[in-house]
Amino acid sequence: MPDQHPSTLPAGLTTRPLEKSDAHAVFVLMAAQEQEDIGEVAIEESDIVSDWAKPSHDLGARSVGVFDGETLVAYAELMGADRADTSVLPSHRGRGIGTWLAHWLQDLGRRVRSGVVGMPVPQGSPGDRLLEELGFRVRWTSWVLKLPAGATIPERDLPEGYVVRTAEPGELRDAHDVLEDAFLEWSVRERESFEDFTASTTGRPGFEPWNLRVALDPDGTVVGVSLVLVSDTGSTGYVDRLAVRRDQRNRGLAQALLVDSFAQARAHGTSTSELSTDSRTGALGLYERVGMVAESIWVNRAIDVAPTTESAH
Repeated sequence: MPDQHPSTLPAGLTTRPLEKSDAHAVFVLMAAQEQEDIGEVAIEESDIVSDWAKPSHDLGARSVGVFDGETLVAYAELMGADRADTSVLPSHRGRGIGTWLAHWLQDLGRRVRSGVVGMPVPQGSPGDRLLEELGFRVRWTSWVLKLPAGATIPERDLPEGYVVRTAEPGELRDAHDVLEDAFLEWSVRERESFEDFTASTTGRPGFEPWNLRVALDPDGTVVGVSLVLVSDTGSTGYVDRLAVRRDQRNRGLAQALLVDSFAQARAHGTSTSELSTDSRTGALGLYERVGMVAESIWVNRAIDVAPTTESAH
């Protein structure tokens, strides 16, 4: 792949770093692309707002928006060491914008010494095909799973003395530790700060205390966590994160947390339940065994970038 992206975008397009006030425009852009590629909208504006609220994320230095007049028609950003996101409005595809963004991200990755830059794309989508052509490899595969209408997850009895309930404010740090310890067993990244965690949970637009579920052992220690969110439309309950402490697994706690999470979501007005998992976790079989069905498949495509002192474009 060439070391530099083309020096110019198609005539008439302009670029600038994104600002927090651009969150709705990015949501509209991403929603249009998802509707085109997978037939539904998975992104929530709250996802963008809470990501951009994380203290560790320098939006101005890590993003670029591409505009046609006043309309945002494409964007890219890099969060943390290697998590990129991009989107191009379907009406503006085929003009080299996606290629320009891919190279822009690599330039930025080199500047901040990422080592590798990767992003999720629907399997088989135009974005997937473009990244493959540009030399991006598949790092892992993800599945969005849904609970069919009318179905329920079989309940599992909790071990004696264990309870599942809403997390109390004083349990937030323990919940964060359980989640991070579990996710870092297979995810190669820096440990998420507690401040970033609260920005995407209690600081998320629309968050209510019941969204954070915990499993406690007989001593009252947090040993399992589920973060269940309600879509901005109010129709879907989505388990954003689910983890059980390593020494407490194979006791039915994950299934009990799932049952509780989806039941709580239904009690708060949702009609569908879903979550996502990827090939690094080995959890796909668990979700399929309790009756969940894969609705869409995504791949994380990445490319290695060698550090350089060049400035990002």
